Amino acid sequence: MSDRFGAETPGFDEEPLKPPPNGDGAKGKANGHANGHDDDAPTADRQPWPEPLGMDAYHGLAGEIVLKILPETEADSAALLLQFLVAFGSIIGSQPHARVEGDRHPPRLFAVMIGRTAKGRKGTSWGRVCELLERVAPDWDRDRKISGLSSGEGLIHALRDPAEDEEGDRKGNKGAGDRGVTDKRLLVFEGEVAKVLRSMERQGNTLSAVLRDAWDHGHLRVITRNNPIRATGAHVSLVGHVTADELRRYLDRTEMANGLANRLLYVCVQRSKLLPRGGKPVDWSTIAPRLRAVLEKAPRGEVCRTEAFWALWEEVYPDLSADRPGMLGAILGRAEAQVLRLALIYALLDGSAFLDAVHLRAALACWRYCEASARFVFGDALGDPLADEILRALREQPAGMTRTELMNHFGRNQSSDQIGRALGVLAAGNFVRSETQATGGRPVQRWWAVR
Repeated sequence: MSDRFGAETPGFDEEPLKPPPNGDGAKGKANGHANGHDDDAPTADRQPWPEPLGMDAYHGLAGEIVLKILPETEADSAALLLQFLVAFGSIIGSQPHARVEGDRHPPRLFAVMIGRTAKGRKGTSWGRVCELLERVAPDWDRDRKISGLSSGEGLIHALRDPAEDEEGDRKGNKGAGDRGVTDKRLLVFEGEVAKVLRSMERQGNTLSAVLRDAWDHGHLRVITRNNPIRATGAHVSLVGHVTADELRRYLDRTEMANGLANRLLYVCVQRSKLLPRGGKPVDWSTIAPRLRAVLEKAPRGEVCRTEAFWALWEEVYPDLSADRPGMLGAILGRAEAQVLRLALIYALLDGSAFLDAVHLRAALACWRYCEASARFVFGDALGDPLADEILRALREQPAGMTRTELMNHFGRNQSSDQIGRALGVLAAGNFVRSETQATGGRPVQRWWAVR
């Protein structure tokens, strides 16, 4: 493979493929920018760039599609793969689903591509995905994609149910009114997610709440209007592009992480290689008919799981459902649902009537990369500004700090009780440890960062 696979592209019948290296620069450079600087070197409070997406993620038709594109693009293979999975899930609709107790999980995903700068070739990757899908599903490509979200009402209007004309004519007869939207599929593409996040900060903006409902169950309504509109059975998927700094700036609070943020898949992306003349057009003559056939024959009800799936699921479930401290834990709080939806999409791409272990392994490879991407962006942030700053300060002091020294660090603008509360938050997450030290007078408690 090329892209994160390197410059050359072996076929599937040659040597086994190795995990593709990340790339952001000339061919042959595995990491770092074209200038050779290692901008992703880990520091005391920053995680390294994620390890390459595992090879299990390139299973089946999705892997073949990425393999076809890679030699002809500067885009990141993870960006190509995850955006294709989201878009395919949007096209196929909400009828095929996996069930967990009383909840239906359709092939519906929200994913954000995260570049360090605008040169991560995020837009290039989306263009390549759409290049194939406009041949496979031209009606979806033309009519079921929108951009420019700014309010929940706007999203609901794009998927609205039929509504009678309440006023009617002068004789009191109600008119036909708005016929609504019959195709409830919609892919939201946002090339600048930061604008959407800024919109959500405005008082009274309902977009975050509506997007949460869209991910959860697809029954959307805003009841604050004089004439409320509804969209039932909505199948909303989302692809967004953003830089890591923008995400840190806007998703810096636990309440945001507990809302929309934990419904997102985070995908770190970077330029794979330099192609000064650009890539050549890709020949989709063999893959496009296969993809159309998969869409036409897709199941329209529940997709059950094999015993092999259950055996692997039971093995990984404790880790997927484990509690994690801090803001990162809140952001990764829907791991089980995200993995199940990813596995469902892989099964549908295989034309399978069942979720099998191979689909779960592919989904887990994607999730591990998304988890590492979230860790790269947010690190050990707790979503508590005071606790996060104390942790940063302690990491810079190998000798540790007393509470008095921490108060001085904040210019005495934080009380001892406030600092004590934040230290308690850090201690509960095992981010810090303390010792009581004798001084010849009153003992003092000294604090250190654990990691």
